[in-house]
Amino acid sequence: MSPAPVDQLVPHQRGHRIRLATAADHDAIHRLNYRTFVEEIPQHPANAERRLVDRFHDDNVYAVYEVDGAVVGIICGRAQRPFSLDQKLGPVDQWLPPGSNPVEIRLLAVEPAFRATRVFARLMRCITRHFMDAGYDVGVLSGTTRQLALYEHLGCVPFAHRIGTPDAEYQPMYITRSAVDAWPDVIGAAESAPADGGNFLTGPVSVAPYVRAAFNQDAVSHRSSAFLTRYRDVQQRLCALTGAPHATLLLGSGTLANDVVGTQLQQLGGPGIVAINGEFGERLADHAERLGLPHTVVRAPWGAPLDYDAIDSAMRRTRARWLWCVHSDTSTGVVNDVGVLRALAQRHDAKLALDAISTVGALPLTLDGVWCASGVSGKSLAAFPGVAIVFHEALPHAPTVRVPRYLDLQLADAHGGIPFTQSSNLIEALHASLAYTNWHARMAQRARDGRWLRGALERAGLPELAPESVASPIVHTIPLPVDIDAQQVGEALRQTGWLVAFESGYLRERNWLQICLMGEYHATALRAIPRILAAAVARVRDGA
Repeated sequence: MSPAPVDQLVPHQRGHRIRLATAADHDAIHRLNYRTFVEEIPQHPANAERRLVDRFHDDNVYAVYEVDGAVVGIICGRAQRPFSLDQKLGPVDQWLPPGSNPVEIRLLAVEPAFRATRVFARLMRCITRHFMDAGYDVGVLSGTTRQLALYEHLGCVPFAHRIGTPDAEYQPMYITRSAVDAWPDVIGAAESAPADGGNFLTGPVSVAPYVRAAFNQDAVSHRSSAFLTRYRDVQQRLCALTGAPHATLLLGSGTLANDVVGTQLQQLGGPGIVAINGEFGERLADHAERLGLPHTVVRAPWGAPLDYDAIDSAMRRTRARWLWCVHSDTSTGVVNDVGVLRALAQRHDAKLALDAISTVGALPLTLDGVWCASGVSGKSLAAFPGVAIVFHEALPHAPTVRVPRYLDLQLADAHGGIPFTQSSNLIEALHASLAYTNWHARMAQRARDGRWLRGALERAGLPELAPESVASPIVHTIPLPVDIDAQQVGEALRQTGWLVAFESGYLRERNWLQICLMGEYHATALRAIPRILAAAVARVRDGA
């Protein structure tokens, strides 16, 4: 049976596959090359045969995307030096990570009808996997400037200057093994995975199957040697992830972790500053008030960065002994500058305390120079809620004022971090997430997904609250117009399996919705949610 003509094919037909090419595919490859790089992108002169044979054809390894027997997409790799980019720029190694063993990825061509599908991503995955399995660790390519956002989403890093002509301009780029290894989290889901719902909450988040399996193990005593060994391993992994010297784990929520941090500030015996630019900064001020901490509040508008000059002035005026603020406030998606906050604390010989609940596991974070910080097992650590984490710079001293037993960090440390009952199920789940996640790749992927989602929401007429320059890639807060009820939109989405944040009091009060990328999600769901949300907003606006 002969393949169907390309112009009669439609995307998403069932007879599709991706594979390495054979000699039988060469004529189809040459013809698709011609249609792409002669007729569409004028890089080569026309010819009567309407075939374009690449000058490196004999060295190329091709991958093809086939639908019902017709080749609709191609890409190739070539390991022989010099690369085509070497010939244009000089040896490209000067721009690559030291010690790289590169391969050049070339000749991406996809029939127009299939460019809105995941053909491009799957071709890239096929050819890079092939060469990386052979020992190559960096792919060098020329990305068309028409699709730079897509290349960036895959993790490609631009280098050198653009090449080509005004009609066919390209950006030299490279992609590393770690970026390719991260693809299954976002674009590697099965092509047929349905976009029929997804969890985009701040919590509880969706967890990986291995995390759920770890949680479902039989419980063990928190006094057993097996539990102690697992607890110590979790501590070490958390410290390695954050750069904190110490991490103490307690059974509870992030609110407990912040209460414990507050009792540590209480031991300093002096005034401090609570800096606020969102709901969770307001909650830190409430912690300070309830603990009787002498403090001054420095507020910035919700959705804006902290006012660092005002903080500096307040610390000087009050002779503050400590500074307490949220690294990234979940209510707004604004990320505050830890480097500036650390410098402010050092300038005034004060201790810096952070609420890092929405950043540990989501953003690269170094807690070096941070006196205390709070975290949780849920959210971006992608385990189940229920483990409160307190990171601390030094071993705690005995409290100088009386504090409740459960808030006494020195008591916890004196008992090896386990003064009271712990849940082995929660610790096992957290351990599985920490141990089996490539955190560097995950954070890089979330950053790329966040940039893509922000642009997609903007194009859908749903701009975000946080300015792009200070926006978290995992928290997307969307203020809706006053005539569109965010609660109705959120409820309508929930009824069809799409979970977004809208029920918290601070969201209700402001008519805000949130899409969060803290847990696990399918690529198809990520790609669909801007369209699904825009449609729900339109239905509520129209009263449908």
